[in-house]
Amino acid sequence: QVQLTESGGGLAQTGGSLRLYCAASGSVLSLNSMAWYRQAPGKQRELVAAITFHGELTYADSVKGRFTLSRGTVTNTIFLSMNNLKPEDTAVYYCNSNWGPSGTHETWGPGTQVTVSS
Repeated sequence: QVQLTESGGGLAQTGGSLRLYCAASGSVLSLNSMAWYRQAPGKQRELVAAITFHGELTYADSVKGRFTLSRGTVTNTIFLSMNNLKPEDTAVYYCNSNWGPSGTHETWGPGTQVTVSS
């Protein structure tokens, strides 16, 4: 089993910056990837950025050039640096981990609110 702990988020003005942090615990040796998703009111949950165990990065087109996903000194922690924030970035952000030998297991964090005021 993998557990996720999130921190960061909060309120920012348009053009501002915030940073999200997620740490996995438990069966971290079985991690395949970690990611941040977000869900705005009335919308489906969408991928924001992801990183595989080997360090391959994926970004949603809407955040490319503004958000940066990085790993901490240990591979079970990730940071999402969000710059030049826009009101449309307002959402609940969820940390996600994919783990297990067949990649069929997923764990979600409880979510952290990001609000960008115009």
